[in-house]
Amino acid sequence: MQPVNTHIFPLDKGMEHANVIIVGGGIVGLSCAYNLLKEKPGLKVLLLEKEESLALHQTGRNSGVLHSGIYYKPGSLKAVNCREGRKAMEHFCAQEGIDYDICGKVIVATEPKEIPRLEAIYERGQANGVKCEIIGAERLREMEPHCNGLKAIHVPEAGIINYRQVCQRLAEIITGWGGQVKTGAKVTGLVNRKLPEGVIAETNAGSFKADYLINCAGLYSDKVTAMSQKREMRIVPFRGEYYEIKPEAHHLCKNLIYPVPDPAFPFLGVHFTRMIDGSFECGPNAVLAFGRECYQKTDVNLPELLDALAYPALWKVGCKYWRIGVGEIWRSLSKRAFVKALQRLVPDIRAEHLETAPAGIRAQALFPNGKLLDDFFIQSSGRVINVCNAPSPAATAALNVGRLIAGNLPNPLED
Repeated sequence: MQPVNTHIFPLDKGMEHANVIIVGGGIVGLSCAYNLLKEKPGLKVLLLEKEESLALHQTGRNSGVLHSGIYYKPGSLKAVNCREGRKAMEHFCAQEGIDYDICGKVIVATEPKEIPRLEAIYERGQANGVKCEIIGAERLREMEPHCNGLKAIHVPEAGIINYRQVCQRLAEIITGWGGQVKTGAKVTGLVNRKLPEGVIAETNAGSFKADYLINCAGLYSDKVTAMSQKREMRIVPFRGEYYEIKPEAHHLCKNLIYPVPDPAFPFLGVHFTRMIDGSFECGPNAVLAFGRECYQKTDVNLPELLDALAYPALWKVGCKYWRIGVGEIWRSLSKRAFVKALQRLVPDIRAEHLETAPAGIRAQALFPNGKLLDDFFIQSSGRVINVCNAPSPAATAALNVGRLIAGNLPNPLED
């Protein structure tokens, strides 16, 4: 996906200048630019993306689900922003002619010990204002005839979407409103970040000056944060591996089928997803990636791997969740084990129904004490705002997250 307009603002003493620089061309960065220009017309906004195209990483490789907000702690940034962000995303897609489908999902308990957790999720959904209901096995079969379950939560508000298409339209609107997008510009340093004259972003494509800077660098958000303040957490990458369901087995799943997640672990477990293009995927598992953009099992970025392994918090997490971790690794190595996990939800699925699909990588934030950061985390330092952690449901919530950041940023035009 190429930017619509890569013209840069006129030079100011040999340096290109903007009111606000945004680092990162995923959906959160694009949403920040979109909301800034929407709320402050005339603002000079420059978005810097290190790749030659937008939305290539977390945004472009996720499962394309519009989340309802049922899982998240009431009052958390995830819960509030997911609810408001989903409404905003639906409105945006309807207004801009982007395909989406509010198809609903089921969260399924397959054995008695999962029912108390299912009921706890339902209560959390009620607290978050999510429209949902607990259904029995007979009703579940009506919705998903091939699904195995004792009870389930039906969440009619969940949906599916193509987030890359959303990003393409956001980029078009941003440049149409006078904002600028520059690809192939990897930020390597920040200068004068606390001085009155503003922030200088040094990149491999030159230096750019702005009154304010917003860090939406995703998998590298902690690296960019460290350029402006002491980072309180580190990003550790976890690869999520998927299989695509072959057409002859599409009848086994109608919409979205999820297991009851382990409340102590920040991943939802392998599930079935109907995609907006009519295909079906299942997954993901969650295994340590050998680099922040190492999507293949054989990919290794040695400096990044050694950096992750040298972080004591990773070992603390590994010791705490070693049983779960072993299971995730085994499912990564064994297709048979992956299929067995899927068969808990859909017993008729077989290994021959599946072919390998592109993997994604989740930026998991860890505090030094080994605590998993499971909420959005935004900090500011001088004239820099750092979106330090934006895991799922960040894509669903992006338009509201961008609105809040834009609304809290002082107006550079009045400085």
